[in-house]
Amino acid sequence: MKNMMPITMEHLISCFNDAKEFEATYIAVVLSMEGYDAYEYIINPHPNFDTKLAYYQNTYDNDLKHKFAKGIRIVDVKYGDYFEDIEWSKWDRI
Repeated sequence: MKNMMPITMEHLISCFNDAKEFEATYIAVVLSMEGYDAYEYIINPHPNFDTKLAYYQNTYDNDLKHKFAKGIRIVDVKYGDYFEDIEWSKWDRI
């Protein structure tokens, strides 16, 4: 698993705000988890944006490392109206 460029809580919040402003259908969060060979992708629909952002702010630190589960980190976030808009390629953010 290649490392993505690190992002911060500020970037995550900004992306959620942009997604709401542009009325995006989905926002996807990419997680790196120690012991796993591939990233995990979590896709949230628009009605859940506020609740999920609050969850991420309470559960992850400024460097987006999970506060309660060692080895889990948010490494990227994207928004869009279709799954194709939020899909990562092997070249994204490497």
